[in-house]
Amino acid sequence: MASAADGLAQASKTDSPLAGLIDRWIYVFMAALFVATALAGFIPDSLGKIAAVEAGQRAAFPPVLHVHAVLMGTWLMLLLAQTTLMATGNSRHHQKLGIASFLLAPAIILSGFVLVPTIYAQVWNAAASALPEMAEQKRGLLAISTNIILLQSRAGVVFALCVVLALRARRVDSGFHKRMIILATLTPLGAAINRITWLPSAMPASPLSLDIFILILLLPMFVWDLFRLGRVHRAYIVWLALWLPASIAIQLLWGSSWWQAAGQTLMGYP
Repeated sequence: MASAADGLAQASKTDSPLAGLIDRWIYVFMAALFVATALAGFIPDSLGKIAAVEAGQRAAFPPVLHVHAVLMGTWLMLLLAQTTLMATGNSRHHQKLGIASFLLAPAIILSGFVLVPTIYAQVWNAAASALPEMAEQKRGLLAISTNIILLQSRAGVVFALCVVLALRARRVDSGFHKRMIILATLTPLGAAINRITWLPSAMPASPLSLDIFILILLLPMFVWDLFRLGRVHRAYIVWLALWLPASIAIQLLWGSSWWQAAGQTLMGYP
């Protein structure tokens, strides 16, 4: 009798108006959380780098960096708009606006894979032209940049795969679709997290702290789903099957002499 009563209490709890409200707005919350994370990471970092450029302490930003930043910012705003439209019952506008993702996602991926070697070339040239007293510092920065390629590659590949899976499922499995879009957007947020200087970090020695914070960002949606569904939704399993092997590989390769040589060769600097 006690277990039956507990089951009825749980059903009543999860079917309450509050549960329905959270069901609608949890995705808006996640999108807003991602926007806040990006702003917290990139605004102070960008202002500092702009000041360094104006002082002649670093090279000017390449145009592709501005393009990539605008595209990623647009993606975050699109996610916030799309989740808000669904939360407020405007599914027709959601479907129309969603067409933009078919153009925006490939543009983000393309700009990202152009940006990586472009930034690396700047760091390489700075290291090659450094004064003797600055040479060691520049070589250290180059080693860090070579490691960062691993994170950038994971972000680009996992983001692309998750978006493809999400868009394919949009008409047949809305639950998988909306979760996978959130998970796709979560994956590259390590770039913003790494720039939030007041967070504890193991960087540049290890990227483990970034992975931990990515998982922490996922917790609100994951915990709610676990409570609401009583199981792990398959979207998380698919995402983890993509993200976790890449993360393990990054941990193993990070800072290794083999990757330092391979990364430089990959960027065209044997």
